[in-house]
Amino acid sequence: MQTEISPPALPMPRAGLVEEAGSGKSRWSLRGLFTRVVVVLLIFVIGAFLGAYLGPPFSSGFFGIDGKNLPIAEMDAQATSATNDDGAASQSESAVVALGRLQPKGKTITLAAPFGASDARIASLLVDEGDHVTIGQTVAELDSLPSLQLAVESALVNISAKEAALAQTRAMVAASLSEAEANRDRALAAVQLARQALERERSLSLGGASSRSTLQSAEATLAQSTSDLAKADASIVRYHSAPGTLQSDIEVAERNLDLAKAELATARDNLSKGVVISPISGTVIAINSRPGERPASPGIMTLADTDHMQVELEVYQTDIRRIAIGQTVIVSSPALSQELEGSVTLIGYEVEQQTVLSADPAANTDARVVRVTTHLDPSSSALAAKLTGLEVMGRVAVGKDHE
Repeated sequence: MQTEISPPALPMPRAGLVEEAGSGKSRWSLRGLFTRVVVVLLIFVIGAFLGAYLGPPFSSGFFGIDGKNLPIAEMDAQATSATNDDGAASQSESAVVALGRLQPKGKTITLAAPFGASDARIASLLVDEGDHVTIGQTVAELDSLPSLQLAVESALVNISAKEAALAQTRAMVAASLSEAEANRDRALAAVQLARQALERERSLSLGGASSRSTLQSAEATLAQSTSDLAKADASIVRYHSAPGTLQSDIEVAERNLDLAKAELATARDNLSKGVVISPISGTVIAINSRPGERPASPGIMTLADTDHMQVELEVYQTDIRRIAIGQTVIVSSPALSQELEGSVTLIGYEVEQQTVLSADPAANTDARVVRVTTHLDPSSSALAAKLTGLEVMGRVAVGKDHE
């Protein structure tokens, strides 16, 4: 068996050692550079995220430019002043700018189904969008209308029947009264004859020419005739009444007629449950329900007095002291072919949250405002008649006296 002898390990050349050590240091330098680049990129990404979602709080702390210090209308006004010349800028200083909406006088009215319509559906619409209606005009009919009309006709027939019954009762009472009076006259005549016969029998009885039985028969006949007369008098009293009152049978017939008239009034009142009536004179600006449908929750249709338009401006609370009744207001919007003109007619009594918002993403969406109503002149109302709800900008000429 032979034993293999390994050759002795030779020493590594120094040059090789130096070269390997140098190459390892180069690799660590590249790794450090890559790490720094990744860290820098992460810092930029995190900074962009904070700037996008948390920018206003930080920017307000450093620069105070978060857009929450000015109302929307003031920001729009300042932007307009900055882009115009000096003349336009000085003019904006004498005006209060506010956002608002075009509204008809009295605002809009939504017609709902009449009270008691229950599950009735719309049978027909008698108007269309854009039509002018007058107060009291029927604008829609429900499918319950035919049955309600039949109820009215039935009530009318019932009244005719009750009137005929009353006339019949009066005729019967008159005939019965005549008969009772005739019976009384006969009974009275019978009493008179019986009394004469009794007196004659008494005279004959005193002379002995008449028997006692004949005298008693004459007395009985007088008593019976007197009873018949009393009965006839009682019958006549039945057909007479106390002064200022009606005979009882006629009273009952007249009360039945009154009841029939009340039923007719109820039927006619119910007839209004089958139609929809316009409460104002104005224009149909929207129809929310169609024939065959039950009246929708927003109502059957929307009406408005578009002949008299107005603007409801939302003036920032710190500017309301500069507003006064009668001030001129210029209204503008990209949707309008020309500016509208009106005057302030009402200043609200309550500070509310702003509802008309600007398209500027930096604008304040929680401003406190006061509603100011502006009535437009006739020519401006005509231009704005078909633009109910349009967002506009109003410039109120306040003048130096209100600064």
